[in-house]
Amino acid sequence: MSISRRSLMLTGVAAVAGTQTSRPAASAPKGLSKRICLFTDHLDDHGFTHAEVAKMLAQLGFAGPDLTVRSGGMVEPARAATELPKAVETYRAAGLTVPMITTSLQSPRSPNVREILSAAVRSGVGHFKLGYFDYPDAAQWEARLAQVSAELKDLLALPEGRGLVAGIHNHAGGSVGGALWDEAELLKGLPPDRIGSYFDPAQATIEGSAHAWKLGFHRLKSRMVMLALKDFVWEKTDSGWRTRWVPLGQGAVRWGEFFSLLAKTEFSGPVSLHIEYDPGGSNKAERADRSYAAAERDMKFLQGHLRTAGLE
Repeated sequence: MSISRRSLMLTGVAAVAGTQTSRPAASAPKGLSKRICLFTDHLDDHGFTHAEVAKMLAQLGFAGPDLTVRSGGMVEPARAATELPKAVETYRAAGLTVPMITTSLQSPRSPNVREILSAAVRSGVGHFKLGYFDYPDAAQWEARLAQVSAELKDLLALPEGRGLVAGIHNHAGGSVGGALWDEAELLKGLPPDRIGSYFDPAQATIEGSAHAWKLGFHRLKSRMVMLALKDFVWEKTDSGWRTRWVPLGQGAVRWGEFFSLLAKTEFSGPVSLHIEYDPGGSNKAERADRSYAAAERDMKFLQGHLRTAGLE
């Protein structure tokens, strides 16, 4: 990225503020290019303001951020009641929306749950990612799914969250939902207008790279409410095999197959692009440079596949 690009990002949103102050109309079911947001996790610890992030996203053509509203995120949960609405207005002033937020919410007892949900509804946010549930004992999977279902029913019953759609992320490993079949089972007992699958083809590939990821896709496709896009490789280390995050197209995800399946699926939710790999940068200015370049590269890759699949 050139110095001028970095300067534009770090000087705020003056150049674009006022170009679009109202929320854009909803996209057509297949118009995914208008619903791509950038997960802000890789920017959380570097002192970026919402105005600076908004400037970058507007330049790159994102719909807006997948905004972290969790401990250490762009919005701290304890201050969500006042800061989330202000943040949303900052993005709207730059011609953007906030299609979704990422939270750690699991139940009505989660810290600041009512404040977060209420602020999201008042701000016009439509979707939120839930926190993670683990399996303390894999042998007790059935009892654990029943327990998680009860927690989520209680969470969805909170009046502050009416109007929001929650998403269960299929995080690989010991998380509930990572196996895909268990997420499908869990969702059977939960209202489809309030909660669904936050489907991640990379995490699904980690758990079932040969064919199981596709079986899981078909089982969950009618409940998909959000998408998370990232890529990874397997690598052997002294401590064994591990996964490492890489830019889109440089890893194991079969993007052509995934988007071909998606093109035959009714999906109208937000698409969150994740830069899970470290873009680098030893200071804020370098982080801005490298984050911009990473997002630009991955966005270009994504748009190419959307165009090929007729999803643009």
